[in-house]
Amino acid sequence: MTKSVIAIDGPAGAGKSTIAKMAAQKLGYIYIDTGAMYRAVAWRVLQEYTPPVSTEQIISVLDDIDIKLSYDENKNMRVETNGTDVSAAIRTPEVTALVSQVAAVSEVRTKMVELQRAMAKCGKVLMDGRDIGTCVLPNADLKIFLTASVEERANRRARQMKEKGYDIDVEEIKKDIIARDEADMNREISPLKKADDALLLDTTEMTIEEVLAAIVKMAQD
Repeated sequence: MTKSVIAIDGPAGAGKSTIAKMAAQKLGYIYIDTGAMYRAVAWRVLQEYTPPVSTEQIISVLDDIDIKLSYDENKNMRVETNGTDVSAAIRTPEVTALVSQVAAVSEVRTKMVELQRAMAKCGKVLMDGRDIGTCVLPNADLKIFLTASVEERANRRARQMKEKGYDIDVEEIKKDIIARDEADMNREISPLKKADDALLLDTTEMTIEEVLAAIVKMAQD
C-alpha cells in the first residue's frame, strides 16, 4: 500500500529536491519543496537589506510575506513571493549563502512549518527538507534520510551551477557545503538529523534512476 505522506530529509547538495520532485511525479503526489520556501524568505531579506543581516532584519520580512508553490504546464515548480516569480532568483549564490542563517531563526521556522503542515493535510504529499521527519511531519507514513559524500555533493552542485551559467570552483562549493552542514546540524532550532524511524539512503554511488527506483519501492512496500 502506497504511503500517503512521505518525508525526505538530508544535508545540502544531497539531491533532495531533484529526486523528490521526480518521485512525486512517479507516484502522482504533490511535491512540496520546503527548501525553496526558506530560500524565498532569504531572497526577500536580500531585497530589503545588504549582508551581513541581523536576526531582527530577517524577522522583519515575515509579517507580510506570502509564499506560493505551483507548477507550470511543463510541471516545473514555480515559486512566488508576494506575487513575484522568484523561481530562478532563489537559486543564486547570494541566496544560497544566506539561507542557512535564515533557516536558523525560530520565527522563520515557525512560520514555514505552519504553512507546510497545512499543505500536507490533504495527503498524497511528498515533502523534502532538513527537519521534515523530525519536526514538520513527525507522523509521516514514510521517512527517508537522503545523503551522499561531501565530495559527491560538491561535484553535483558544481554541475548544477555551471548549467545555470555560474563558474564556481568545486573546492569553494565543498567548503560551503561543509559550513552549511555544520550550521544545519548544530542550530538550536530543529537541527538536521536522521529521524529514529527514517530509512537511510546513501546515493554516493547511485545514479538518479537508481535513487528514484529505490524511493518508489520504499513508498510502495
